[in-house]
Amino acid sequence: MNDSIVLDADTPFDLDATLGCGQAFRWEKGADGTWSGTARGRAVRIRQDGETLSFSGADEAFVTDYFALDLDLNEILASIDTDPTIHRAVASCTGLRLLRQEPFETLISYICATNTNIPTVKKRVRLLSERYGTPLPGGAHAFPDAAALAPCSEDALRACVLGYRAPYICTTARMCADDPDWAARLAGLPYPEAKTELLRFPGVGPKAADCILLFAFQQYEAFPVDVWIRRIMRRAYLPHLNESGGMSPKEYEEIASFARRHFGRYAGWAQEYLYCVREDDR
Repeated sequence: MNDSIVLDADTPFDLDATLGCGQAFRWEKGADGTWSGTARGRAVRIRQDGETLSFSGADEAFVTDYFALDLDLNEILASIDTDPTIHRAVASCTGLRLLRQEPFETLISYICATNTNIPTVKKRVRLLSERYGTPLPGGAHAFPDAAALAPCSEDALRACVLGYRAPYICTTARMCADDPDWAARLAGLPYPEAKTELLRFPGVGPKAADCILLFAFQQYEAFPVDVWIRRIMRRAYLPHLNESGGMSPKEYEEIASFARRHFGRYAGWAQEYLYCVREDDR
């Protein structure tokens, strides 16, 4: 590794929890504990040994910004630590941070993520990058930008195992290529208006929109609700919800609105901590 950072004692950070909790799809952990991935057009390797982060392919400013090391995590966790359920999650996963990801990659990645599992999402994103992204040192590929994906046919994208999502990604890439300021404009909007804007993209539903806002736009009141989060919220907070069955848009909004009232302006951080311990809620 070329560079390193020694974290302050009051800067909790858990690299494994942060990269292993499903918020980003371009990272893999090696047998020696080193994570390799691509982010914002860089091929990066990083590992943590206690309070020391060692990395290559990036500089200190990049690592600090991408991993949100400039935020006061203790303050955020104190703000959301409002009940025994979230307290257990915070105690178990202290140091997990929300990444600051590139907007277009996050938008396309979460269209890829609908109705599937994380390994499949990783495969789709990897294939898109290998076929249409810029080569990077070490054999990696950057995620393609909107201009690179916009000319692609639906059939070409289906070869990236996208299935019914191929036309959604075709149209979304063209919309973004035709409107290069879309992300900057969306970043200046309050949460409700920003979510409405994202829902214009085909293939983006309420949950995908909340993930994109949380992970790419730092709209921390966004509270994505999937089957895992619904299960936790029903057990711990909203017992009147049906035990089984699909989740209607009305129920989704009920859960997310409750979370924003209960956890406050960092509800999205609470969501990620609850998701991190989801397997404990079986």
